[in-house]
Amino acid sequence: MSAAECWVGIDVAKATLDIAVRPDGDAWPVANDQAGLAALVARLRRSAPVLIVLEATGGLERALVAELVAARLPVAVMTPRQVRDFARAANILAKTDRLDAQGLARFGEVLQPEPRALADAELGDQQALVARRRQLVGMLGAERNRLGLARARVRPSITAVIELLQRQLEALDREIDRFLKSSPIWRARDALLRSAKGVGPGLASTLIADLPELGQLARQDISALVGVAPFQRDSGQFRGQRCIWGGRAKVRAALYLATLVATRFNPASRTMYRRLLAAGKPKKVALVACMRKLLTSLNAMVRNGTPWRDAPEPLS
Repeated sequence: MSAAECWVGIDVAKATLDIAVRPDGDAWPVANDQAGLAALVARLRRSAPVLIVLEATGGLERALVAELVAARLPVAVMTPRQVRDFARAANILAKTDRLDAQGLARFGEVLQPEPRALADAELGDQQALVARRRQLVGMLGAERNRLGLARARVRPSITAVIELLQRQLEALDREIDRFLKSSPIWRARDALLRSAKGVGPGLASTLIADLPELGQLARQDISALVGVAPFQRDSGQFRGQRCIWGGRAKVRAALYLATLVATRFNPASRTMYRRLLAAGKPKKVALVACMRKLLTSLNAMVRNGTPWRDAPEPLS
């Protein structure tokens, strides 16, 4: 590898890592094990790349990212959608592990995203707990739907599964609560977020685990990141309907449920929701607007360290 300025793309699979470098054109595979990671990190440290880009692959990338961050190498973990959209725009239609690595390196060279450090081990554990809670809620909903259509002979079986899932969910909620209380920083953030009426343990833990950028971005950026910012659809004289798109679906789902509660029990959210309905806005449009305003207010609260009653930008 050249000592000149370069960008590295790494395609992560369970058994192997495919590496590509731009603009050099170097490419090679290594085993996705401890020996392979050590050799790769040593080689990358000698080349000092501007940025190393890889795609989030459901957890397979964690060991690699941990090693890269520990070696103080600049790494950016991109979402699959970002990488896929870039490949389509660049007319990269074929797909192999080697081509994916080359596409990631080109992504870094052209777009030059900001390096994003790996979440620490504790945050990884918190994310796993929140993800498991989401799975249990999904399974519980599915079993309850089955119960409504089930015949009498299978109802006891479904009821037993529902009761088991409820116990698991309660136990997991207690574990998440203990985990948050074990960290002074997270305990303070949890208390800060839950000072807003409508924000319960579900949304607070989701924001802490899945939206670490909260309090660090401008309100427009945090809205776009979550996927509650309306985007224009205009061309020439045509003026299309504004709509939300993309973003972090898991955070948006938790925010949606919290906003439903907030429009009933949070005076500021309730006032805003009713005002929009009175102005003729559809209910879903009004609700999304309240989601966006609640999110930006929570963002300001975390940034300034002020509880809801002292929030710098009340809903209006």
